[in-house]
Amino acid sequence: MALAEKNITLDPSVDLVNFTGFNDKNLDSIRERFSSNITFRGDTFYLKGEEEELSQIETIVKELVLLQKRQGKITEGDVNLIIELVTGSQDAALEKKVGIKRDELDDVILVEKSDFIKPKTFGQLELYRNSKTNEIVFAIGPAGTGKTYLAVAIALAALKAKKVNRIVLSRPAVEAGESLGFLPGDLSEKVNPYLKPLFDALEDMVPQDKLRTYFERNIIEIIPLAYMRGRTLNNGFLILDEAQNATSMQMKMFLTRLGINSRAIVTGDITQIDLPTKQTSGLVQIQKILKNVDGVSFVYLDKKDVVRHRLVKDIINAYEEFSVKSNGSSEKEQLEGNNNDEDGKEPGQ
Repeated sequence: MALAEKNITLDPSVDLVNFTGFNDKNLDSIRERFSSNITFRGDTFYLKGEEEELSQIETIVKELVLLQKRQGKITEGDVNLIIELVTGSQDAALEKKVGIKRDELDDVILVEKSDFIKPKTFGQLELYRNSKTNEIVFAIGPAGTGKTYLAVAIALAALKAKKVNRIVLSRPAVEAGESLGFLPGDLSEKVNPYLKPLFDALEDMVPQDKLRTYFERNIIEIIPLAYMRGRTLNNGFLILDEAQNATSMQMKMFLTRLGINSRAIVTGDITQIDLPTKQTSGLVQIQKILKNVDGVSFVYLDKKDVVRHRLVKDIINAYEEFSVKSNGSSEKEQLEGNNNDEDGKEPGQ
């Protein structure tokens, strides 16, 4: 069979050093997956091989260019993930784990006219899928799994599609080893540091001028969890971040804010609870209370879903191993065990 040839010239805006990777590691990752001849000179790929393979390589290159433009850079992990998604090597696992078929992998979360977010891992795909079919989704997992970022993207997509007309993002202002009372400034200035990760996610997805307009018109609101009490929010998308630091009563209060045509995503890491020792985490307890309620879904992410620096996975592994060696059980098992002992009681009961 005659071999086909194809040339792909990269856009001048592409950072070639980052795109090719240290010592051409990214290019080598692509070469290892295909039998086609792949040569890169200057800013151009010179390909020779079977037509189907060349088409897949072209798709991979285009996806990586788009990803670099959106993120500012790409990693070796990004390259491997794009290769797996394009070549279909994860198809069977995707269908088995989250029921997502090959032809659904092109689904994106459109947050702006020219910007989109793509779930990168099994867990993120499951979170995205569940958010489309449930009114309330709980995303529970360790740091670095993209819980907050993906939740904000899903909310912005709903706002863009006019499924909701406002977004309310909230966090408990719980001290993680620092004293809130000794921070400088008024109350607003004291709590803003707790809400900064939500601002960061929004600023990464929405142009500054448009984001300022959203805030001025209260289309997007970011507030401490305590300020949610007494409100009813219709036609809104609610996000509760760092929910492991919400008490049982606060969790109940937040969930009962939902009005007509409202949805919610609750995110948290039950291995990093900053509440006083005797205080029950609402996120730990709610898993028992709402596990059989229709319209409510629980999505569990783990270290395989980490999308930060590669060391984050190693750090999570090290902490898990230390916890098991020290106590004979993982942090998650300990927390769930404590929750079972309390038998769903509110603090003080």
